[in-house]
Amino acid sequence: MNPQLQRLYDLAKKPDRRIVGLMSGTSLDGLDVALCRISGNGGNTQLSVEQFETVPYEEAFKDSIRAVFAKKQINFEHLTLLNEQIGRQHGRWVAQCLRNWHIEPADVDLVASHGQTVYHAPQQQHRRAGYPNATLQIGDGDHVAAESGIITLSDFRQRHIAHGGEGAPLAVYGDYLLFSQEGEDRILLNMGGIANFTYLPNSLDARVVFTTDTGPGNTLIDAFARQFTGQPYDENGQMAARGRVDEALLRALINHPFFAQPFPKTTGPEVFSKLYVQNAQQQSGTETIAPDDLMATLTRFSAETIAQAIQRTLTQTKIVHPHVYMSGGGAHNPVLVGAINALLPGCTFARTDALGIAGDAKEAVLFAVLANEAVAGTGKINFGERQGVPSVSMGKISFYK
Repeated sequence: MNPQLQRLYDLAKKPDRRIVGLMSGTSLDGLDVALCRISGNGGNTQLSVEQFETVPYEEAFKDSIRAVFAKKQINFEHLTLLNEQIGRQHGRWVAQCLRNWHIEPADVDLVASHGQTVYHAPQQQHRRAGYPNATLQIGDGDHVAAESGIITLSDFRQRHIAHGGEGAPLAVYGDYLLFSQEGEDRILLNMGGIANFTYLPNSLDARVVFTTDTGPGNTLIDAFARQFTGQPYDENGQMAARGRVDEALLRALINHPFFAQPFPKTTGPEVFSKLYVQNAQQQSGTETIAPDDLMATLTRFSAETIAQAIQRTLTQTKIVHPHVYMSGGGAHNPVLVGAINALLPGCTFARTDALGIAGDAKEAVLFAVLANEAVAGTGKINFGERQGVPSVSMGKISFYK
């Protein structure tokens, strides 16, 4: 038997496993690296975060990704080279983090690598007859494994699509295992580039759990912050706080079929781009809007579409007083958070930190949970046979030598 197959077999039987979760989102801030200790599986999963670090991307690295990110026409050679480069670089950063933490690779069981999304194309978005849902994450897992010296699971989204999902959001699986609480209706709201949430019923019934994207989180706010200030985001919502919401532009931004589509649904910067905003400005006659007012309007756009989606869930499920736990970069924007709070007065808000997992680490942690389920789980969690949440385990395995 291949000794690494034997290692997989042995670690599946261990009482606990150390797994490094990796996440790089559409904001391109950097690589989140979370070293987790996980025991059990399924509903018995217990997790603690031993170490966490975000390795920031240099501007040149971001630019190399932006050259292919969310674009229909690209240099295909560059994409091919980038697939290998990102995998190698992510693996090196894992090795560097372990050295910084004084931990040997041999003392880590698995790496769970999300990779870098460069294009997301669900059917409802691409509308090409005969083609399925699709998504593409680059940063090859074999290279992560070779550079880190650790067995790596990667490319999680493809099996989700193969079994009828859209490849996103995948947070629902880890959210359900880590954060469900009997007697408390919860909504786990993640505000990354694209915002999404998971509804967790107080009954713990996995067949009632669902997840969906809501639309833009930070993607448009960040894009125009870079344009106006050269900074990667609107720190503390300062520009938005100075500006005034333009109602005509706001209504034009919200006037998109995505927001009327039934749950679950996914989207990405392929749709909600700077061009989308520019078209909305033309439609509303707001091409000369002041930068602060545009930032205020974009922040309100994210807040309203998030709140509308959550309110729709409250109505459909007849929840009276849910607890909303926030994560992602948007949780640090007081203007965005304040607007969502005001639009949902019946909800109680907190960060996922209150549940024992720092919001900035949450997505990397959730991929570590997916890797644990793939190796040590029973095969699947029964979410029922319904669109958007297939009952599957995910992740492709790469040996390190």
